Amino acid sequence: MSKIVFITGATAGFGKADAIKFAQNGWNCIISGRRKERLDSLAKELEEKYKVEVLPLEIDVQSRTDVFDKIGAIPEKWQNIDVLINNAGLALGTENFEDADLDNWDTMIDTNVKGLLYVSKAIIPFFIAHKKGHIINMTSTAAKDVYPGGNIYCATKHAVDAITKAQRIELLKYGIKVTAIAPGAADTEFSQVRFKGDTSKADKVYTGYEPLHAEDIADTIFYCANLPKHVCINDLVITCTAQANAFFFDKK
Repeated sequence: MSKIVFITGATAGFGKADAIKFAQNGWNCIISGRRKERLDSLAKELEEKYKVEVLPLEIDVQSRTDVFDKIGAIPEKWQNIDVLINNAGLALGTENFEDADLDNWDTMIDTNVKGLLYVSKAIIPFFIAHKKGHIINMTSTAAKDVYPGGNIYCATKHAVDAITKAQRIELLKYGIKVTAIAPGAADTEFSQVRFKGDTSKADKVYTGYEPLHAEDIADTIFYCANLPKHVCINDLVITCTAQANAFFFDKK
């Protein structure tokens, strides 16, 4: 059987681009997300266009029960996973700390941190059993800097950065690779979600420069996943040329 990649948050943005990139190169894909119609549509597209096998899993990573029940029920032939891409995540709101919505905080923590933990914990036994594996965690430039209005989103990505380092240390004895990918500004659904569908606000985020595109990140992830067995990229920060860090942009 071809190599297998498991991707969370596969229905849009980085996750969808990852699925396409890996399928283009002959990898079978386990794609997960909450939007069943999008999952089924993507699975059909990948199978028909790239002649690979695809297992769509409707999973809410915020639910511990859902994660462990669905991943625990994966057919045996799909358990031989080579790469896990923990991509599911989101930002909600840009209010300062004192004005922030507690429901937004809960959703970001439950998705970005707890969801990543649940999925990793459910997949790692497969890696250990097959004596191989690579975890790729999506962080952000928000894992490196804290900016106004980013408070808890930045905190969750800092947490993922720390979790990634802990995984790298504690899974070392199993030969499991662990990589953090930290993208900067990227024109995906990210800002649409952050501003809850307010297109005028979302579009302004990417005005005056060319941001990253989902395909840019997918290319980089695929590169990291296909390095020789003895090579592991631990931490990689990627921005567009017009961005220096979470604060500084060259906007025309």
